Order: sequence, then C-alpha cells, then structure tokens
Amino acid sequence: MSRQLKVGLVQQPAWPEKARSLAESEAGIRELAAAGAELVMLQELHATHYFCQYEDTELFDLAEPLDGPTGTRLAALAAELDIVLVGSLFERRAPGLYHNTAVVYDRKQGAVGHYRKMHIPDDPGFYEKFYFTPGDADDSRGQGFQPIDTSLGRLGVLVCWDQWYPEAARLMALAGAEILLYPTAIGWDPADDDAEKTRQKDAWTLIQRSHAVANGVPVIVANRVDHEPDHSGVGRGIDFWGGSFIAGPQGELLAHAGVNAERLLVTLDMDRGEDVRRIWPYLRDRRIDAYQDLVRRYRD
Repeated sequence: MSRQLKVGLVQQPAWPEKARSLAESEAGIRELAAAGAELVMLQELHATHYFCQYEDTELFDLAEPLDGPTGTRLAALAAELDIVLVGSLFERRAPGLYHNTAVVYDRKQGAVGHYRKMHIPDDPGFYEKFYFTPGDADDSRGQGFQPIDTSLGRLGVLVCWDQWYPEAARLMALAGAEILLYPTAIGWDPADDDAEKTRQKDAWTLIQRSHAVANGVPVIVANRVDHEPDHSGVGRGIDFWGGSFIAGPQGELLAHAGVNAERLLVTLDMDRGEDVRRIWPYLRDRRIDAYQDLVRRYRD
C-alpha cells in the first residue's frame, strides 16, 4: 500500500497585533487538524504584519527567541493536536542579530529543527536586508540547506525569496527531502497594472511547480492575503495575492487558493515520487563533473 500523508496550509491576513494574527493562525490550524491534517504549514511571518515595507529600528522589538511566546504557543498546539506544524518567527538570536526563521514542531517532541532564510531580498517595499541576517551554511551543524527530520518524513523547508532559486530546492532534494515547503509573503504594488500582476503571479507559481518537477517531490506553498499598508506613510502598501498551492511531484496542482483567507487540505501519495524519478531520472543523469562554474557569481 502507498504511504498517504494528509497535509494542510493556512492562507490568512495578518495584522500588527500578534494576538490577533496568532488567533487567526490557530483557528486555521485547528480547522485543518479537525479535518485530519497531519502536517500543517503557516505562511511567512504570520504573527505580525509584513513590517519590512520600511526601515525602523523599533520594529526589532517584534522579534523573539526561538523559545519565546510565539514558539511556545505553536509547540503547544502541535502537541495538543498531535500534528507536525511548520511556523514562522522573526527570530532574535542575539542583540543586533535577527533572522527570518521557519521552525518545525513535531507532535509532543516540540521543536525538532529550524531553517533560517538563506536568500534575503532588498527591493522597494521588501527591505529585508535591514532586518534579517542570512542563515549560516554549515553542514557539520546541519545549518543552511538542510532538511529537517520529523515523524512524518524529511522536510525541505525554505522561505519566500528562496523559492526563486533552483539551487536551494536541488540541495534540499539531494539531502533526501521528501517534500519542499515554502512559507511566503509576496504581493503586488497597488500601482502595477493587471498585465504586470498576471506576469508576476504566474512566474511565482511556475517557478515553484518547476521545483517539484525537477526534483520529483511535492511542493507546499503558503502565502498571505489582503492589503497591508506601509505604516511609515511613504509607500503604497502591498496587495498580498494569496494563491497558495499544493503540487505533486510532476508539478500538478492538487489544490490552489484564491485571493482570500483560505485553508487547503490534500492527501499526498508519498510513494509517487519514487515512481516519477524512475521514469524521469534527473538525479541519475546530472553531469556533476561539468557543473563546477555554478559556484561562480558569473562566468566572465
């Protein structure tokens, strides 16, 4: 018999008030767990508004240690509901050292691993380099592009801007990740016209579905929704486009959310990846002897 895994994700709005945002997250988690979800994922920085639209040192007060109030609440939910839960924290690692961190909680075991976002963007409205230090790349300590082992399998957890990089997905797959998971916060500038909005959202969906195809694993993506203002008053804010989805190992869309708050629930056949890799054996045919220049910034 094939190994079946029921996975869910929460697509939600978020607000500056942690209590309000976390209550919305908890409601979604409980709804999915009641429907039988064994693995639940939340979106990037779900506990607060997307504060990276502007630079303000006072916003570092939103950060918490891994075992702070938000992490403790998520761990308690995973234990109570007997699920594997992937949450997102604005992590205070040390004074002046902060990360955008996904944490995995495994039932009553609590936190079993975390991933600190490796690719950090710096674009208008997404000033993340001001707030986040990239994660360390240290194989000996299991840091960087390292999957996290859980009672449900090996999870390749990445975060938002990481989703545009095939190298990140490939390294997770080469380390045995059985699923790729992308907590996300992405949206439109309200000034973008409809054609540009369509191109951006289609590209975002397409690149992540391609990671499923190239690596023969399912992909789970959770994005946020609703307009979030720029509280500095300088920018126009961001219209987060939702569009969360769950794709199978050939990139097939198994569930796809719209632009409003939504929960997705899918039963994955975890043995299909083996079948797909037998007919499309990309890992077998990789020319690892000819890829040395991939470690260069540019071939000039």
